[in-house]
Amino acid sequence: MTAPLSSRASSGVAAVIVAAGKGLRAGGEVPKQFAMFRGKPLVRHSAQALAAVGVAPIVVAIPEGWDAVAQQALAGIAAVRLVQGGATRRQSVALALEALAPDQPECVLIHDAARPDLPQAVVARLIEALAGQAGSIPVLPVVDSVVRGRDGMRDAAVSRDGLYRVQTPQAFRFDAILAAHRAWDDAADAGDDAEVAEAAGLAVALVQGDERLRKVTFAEDFEETPVSERYPRTGMGFDVHRLAEGEDLWLCGVKVPHHMGLAGHSDADVAIHALVDAILGAIGEGDIGDHFPPSDPKWKGASSDRFLAHAVALARRGGFGIGNVDVTIICEAPKIGPHKQAMRVRLGEIMGIPADLVSVKATTTERLGLTGRGEGIAAQAVATLVPRFEEIEQ
Repeated sequence: MTAPLSSRASSGVAAVIVAAGKGLRAGGEVPKQFAMFRGKPLVRHSAQALAAVGVAPIVVAIPEGWDAVAQQALAGIAAVRLVQGGATRRQSVALALEALAPDQPECVLIHDAARPDLPQAVVARLIEALAGQAGSIPVLPVVDSVVRGRDGMRDAAVSRDGLYRVQTPQAFRFDAILAAHRAWDDAADAGDDAEVAEAAGLAVALVQGDERLRKVTFAEDFEETPVSERYPRTGMGFDVHRLAEGEDLWLCGVKVPHHMGLAGHSDADVAIHALVDAILGAIGEGDIGDHFPPSDPKWKGASSDRFLAHAVALARRGGFGIGNVDVTIICEAPKIGPHKQAMRVRLGEIMGIPADLVSVKATTTERLGLTGRGEGIAAQAVATLVPRFEEIEQ
């Protein structure tokens, strides 16, 4: 039985991502590898996919002058290193391989940043093929009829027998492909790394590719990412519940000792309810009552962490992560200070973000109003959502 990819990848498989081109055919103000695609920069998709299965290090070849943009696009992916690319794709790969040389990985995957959807099964097949060959590449058979054209007219049919479409990543034994690039004539260019390998006398195996590895090339390929998904969003929430005898007091998912608790259909965690409304407001998904109506008996006594997890999941499905949240609890009693850190940690656990992205504060109304008279507790919250590539990763 083949070992799981993660265990094999963590023992000697590195990667190169080629992201040093200008991407002019895609238009836009930045090279296409840094343009937003499905909620995050194009290059981040494949970097995350490789890091997720233990491939490390991952050297990304970038164009000169784009360091700051590349760092932001790849922030939080610990395995990533940046190197300035060359004038051609082959030169960029060669420079990235040289940057990997001190690590001496056993194998290396060489991938185009413009292919964001990277199935784990393809990577597994490529690495498996290296057991018997110096290189392996993913391919798909040509299924359409092929013709040769001349001056805009059909010239002659070409047999598609034995023809394949070549994809990336391409996998090689590291020492072999590094030597092949060092031996390559710099006056010539290469269509891909398999060509470099074959010029050095290396055998390259063909493995089954995947239609998901399609290349993002033109402006229309980015049209599925709406402008609304490229910028941060902010939402605000407010809630209030009355204090009652015989109820537990839950605030920010923490049970706080007090002689009274908050009354409500669920556990009446007023702070979480305000935060849920802030997140829902940021993504235009109504309010907590729309999703968890108090008239529905199944929510009676429900833990409010379920409501918060639901709101965060909706945001993520929409292409957004939690940038940071700020919750203010308004009451005369109990004292919130001793519990603030536990509240920050608990909210972070529910939302799947570090506690340092969560703020919990408390204030009073100087004994004015229902909170000042000790009749209830109010809370307000602000949530900032960011496109998923900017979300802080644990």
